[in-house]
Amino acid sequence: MSFLVYFGKRLAYAFLTLLGVLTLVFFLFQVLPDPAQLTMGQRTDAKSIEAAREEMGLDLPVHLRYFHYLNDLSPIHFSYEDNERSSVEIKLARVYISLQAPFFRSSYQSKKPVARILGEAMEGTAVLALTAMLIAVLFGIAAGVFSALYHGSWIDRALLAISTLGISLPSFFAAILIAWLFGYVGHAITGLSMTGSLVDYSYDEGRHYVWKNLILPAVALGIRPLAIITQLTRSSMLDVLGMDYIVTARAKGLSEGRVLWKHALPNALNPVVTSISGWFASLLAGAFFVEYIFNWKGLGKITVEALEKADYPVVMGSVLWVALIFICINMGVDILYKKLDPRIQLQ
Repeated sequence: MSFLVYFGKRLAYAFLTLLGVLTLVFFLFQVLPDPAQLTMGQRTDAKSIEAAREEMGLDLPVHLRYFHYLNDLSPIHFSYEDNERSSVEIKLARVYISLQAPFFRSSYQSKKPVARILGEAMEGTAVLALTAMLIAVLFGIAAGVFSALYHGSWIDRALLAISTLGISLPSFFAAILIAWLFGYVGHAITGLSMTGSLVDYSYDEGRHYVWKNLILPAVALGIRPLAIITQLTRSSMLDVLGMDYIVTARAKGLSEGRVLWKHALPNALNPVVTSISGWFASLLAGAFFVEYIFNWKGLGKITVEALEKADYPVVMGSVLWVALIFICINMGVDILYKKLDPRIQLQ
């Protein structure tokens, strides 16, 4: 199968997946409490609530709301009025057809476009996820290789016990423990705070980055993927080191380092890459509990806050963004597999 055919099929599957997620999320939120009532408060009169429902578009039947939402998200927009969000449009009879960027609606609370809210939060989440994943990959692969090389020794058993503990430790508990231990008890020594975001504002410096706030949440977020990558690398390396071609390479007189890094490790990385891709997608999608515990402004924190305030457009936009991240990363990993192992065929 050619790459273009494969890529076309994956794009079609991606579209159907996003459509399914969108449909499920949209109708799920229709059975939740009325956001107009929650936004306006219990003591608001009925006329004000109806005005709020009309402004939010909740006065229409559910099926019309669904198609309007699809129309807003579609890059090809149909309407009976001029589309202010587009500079490219044509008019056929009474219908305006225009090209636009997907419109995720506006927040019920702040009235800001959801796309802008998600974009502002994505910076913090991306930096946090990349840092946590970098910690997990570097230390996880190194520990897994070291454990495999010293298989059966006390080093192997110690690394295996530590990684098992890391896997069994819930992220939210690890976050609370790390924040309390290093941000509160050991604050005088570490100089780190229990809470804080990547970006801060001050009168003297204006908008500036506070990189030290990244340390504790990145470590808390990276513990579980680090432990899993360690065990996967160890297991895969043990399998590969017993293969015939490794024995042959050693018999030819190749150095142990060359055998390890050129022949063994590249062939042991396939299951590790799968784990890395899955965890990276999860972290990038938003580490909800970790961000909330450390008060780190990211996708997870704004989604939790939006749920508390019944700000459904923000939550729906966040869920769709998460789904898109998973789909894109999975497609990239499939292509990376082909580069790592030419025997794999794209289907």
